[in-house]
Amino acid sequence: MDKTDIKILKQLQEDGRSSAQQLSEKVGLSAAPVWRRVKALEASHVIQGYYAQVDRNKVGLQGCMFAQISLERHSADIVENFERSVRDAPEILECYAVTGDSDFLLKIVVASPEAYDKFLHRFLFNLPGIRQTRTIVALREIKHDIKLPL
Repeated sequence: MDKTDIKILKQLQEDGRSSAQQLSEKVGLSAAPVWRRVKALEASHVIQGYYAQVDRNKVGLQGCMFAQISLERHSADIVENFERSVRDAPEILECYAVTGDSDFLLKIVVASPEAYDKFLHRFLFNLPGIRQTRTIVALREIKHDIKLPL
């Protein structure tokens, strides 16, 4: 990865729909080499995909919660089942294994506090191996960025 690749990535983070021609104007290469570099970045999974960034509030997902999860045990079966279940839950946008008092930190979006309560009872409280959950309710979003500081 060189400076040109970083320039390409910065531009694609600004506008993922940029054409090879538009990228070439920004990075100072002709369109064909830029296109080849983009394809190589995709093939090596540096670029993991393209998507539309949707305002969650405008689609009725006003509730943003962070759940700290502690497991009873850290056996392979319990951890694998938890991680697999988390990957399959569309309400969970992010999951991190963390240090400290809990084992995992989840970012969950739902329509309302009532919807979160239903999610807890339908999903989290039914997962085997969970010792404790603690929820932090986000009151307002100060910053939400998906661009990496390249």
